[in-house]
Amino acid sequence: MNSAASRVLGVLRSREMGILLAFVLVVVVSTIKNPGFVFSKDGWHDLLITPSILVVVAVGQAIVIITRNVDLSVGSMLGLSAYLAGTIFVKYPSIPWQLVFLIGLAFGALLGLINGALVGYGRVPAMVITLGTLYAYRGINVAWTGSNRINADQIPRGLQSIGNNSILGIPILTIIAMVVLLVAAWYMRNMRSGREMYAIGSEPDAAELYGLAKRRRVISAFVVSGAMSGLAGVLYTARYATINSQAGFGFELDAIGAAVIGGVAIVGGSGTVVGAAIGAFLLYTINRALPVIGIPDFWQKAVVGAMILGAIVLDRVLAVRQSRKLRETKEVAA
Repeated sequence: MNSAASRVLGVLRSREMGILLAFVLVVVVSTIKNPGFVFSKDGWHDLLITPSILVVVAVGQAIVIITRNVDLSVGSMLGLSAYLAGTIFVKYPSIPWQLVFLIGLAFGALLGLINGALVGYGRVPAMVITLGTLYAYRGINVAWTGSNRINADQIPRGLQSIGNNSILGIPILTIIAMVVLLVAAWYMRNMRSGREMYAIGSEPDAAELYGLAKRRRVISAFVVSGAMSGLAGVLYTARYATINSQAGFGFELDAIGAAVIGGVAIVGGSGTVVGAAIGAFLLYTINRALPVIGIPDFWQKAVVGAMILGAIVLDRVLAVRQSRKLRETKEVAA
């Protein structure tokens, strides 16, 4: 079998292809049940734009999980960045919105650096650290916003157009999310530092003995996660244009769910950001599709929870199978 055929076969067998097929199946079934799910005036637009902000957050979350960590503070960082962006527009109405994107990225990266430094130097589990910063960042946001909120008439039309307009039928927000995804996927696949994150997540002790910069890579992963949350905060402002202290609430669980459903092993070391992005689309599309096909609201969260549990069980089964194959190969070679 030639190399091209092997690559095609590998793609067809990948977890990402399975998640993509599940997404397509959900869309097809929902469209058969209600053609307006895709073919209405807003159906196609909503199908693409609704998961786009989660895709950006899930990309950062996936990189952290690959290093065998988790970032529970992404929703709080998103909310804080969104309110910061709105406040800047209120105080400086003439500021270029492009500059606010950079400010959001830098601010989120700073919050992520705090997380990464506490995890890397404090040697405390990331779940504990980021649970603390989840509440700390959210508390700062609540204290800052109080009972105030940023309204749509205070956000520049140029930024709002990014959050709602399309180019050739593709929402601009979705295009931005896809650019972020492609850059992250290329980095994790082709750059040495990206591949080292997989090595650290697979065998942290062995990676450290090998001489990999474990602490630096873990901190970098949290910085990327923070930067993605900061960018998502600005995109949230562009999309909804109304920001209060609840912005980003619950995004941390959705981001983790998207990554796990998309094939990123919760124990680290495997999975891709592409899978996490497809998981984000599947997660939000299922939430939108279940009422269409007649499943009551009561069962919607249960279905998503079952998908997450199924993904974790599948990861465990595949890991055990891979370990058995490696052991058998070693025995044959011996």
